[in-house]
Amino acid sequence: MSLQQSIEQFMYRLAELCDAQDWDSYLDQFDPGCEFHIPQWKSESEVTVDPKREMSLMYYADRTGLEDRVFRLRTGKSAASTPMPRTLHLINNVRHAEQEDGRVQVKVNWVTHFHRFGESGHFFGTADYTLRVDGDSWKILRKHTVLLNDRIDSVLDFYHV
Repeated sequence: MSLQQSIEQFMYRLAELCDAQDWDSYLDQFDPGCEFHIPQWKSESEVTVDPKREMSLMYYADRTGLEDRVFRLRTGKSAASTPMPRTLHLINNVRHAEQEDGRVQVKVNWVTHFHRFGESGHFFGTADYTLRVDGDSWKILRKHTVLLNDRIDSVLDFYHV
């Protein structure tokens, strides 16, 4: 399998795990030190870049933020996610660039369709990942997602992006 195919299969599997709400397997794809960031728009053409000094739609400095969200989903402590929406993630335009340190930068376009309380909607955008080899697969070291929707008419959580 080529590097491109390996990365594509990893991205598709990640989407599949999220859609299946297989949270343990989903979280296992992220390195414990993984940064997860969804910046906020500053203007029509510029997003925030420093999550510690500027507003973000979502920011976790490491995987514990995602683990906390999963804990809240499982214990019913996330009223905004009860009931959980059904999701379908579509990943395309997968591009990669190998780095000198063995890491791989991956860019994807994505659309997530969701359905909850009889209403359907979608989120869409781009995502930049930093991956490292983990056996015969990958681990996510960083996920930076830019949400391109102009309006957010529903709850936005990690499982939407």
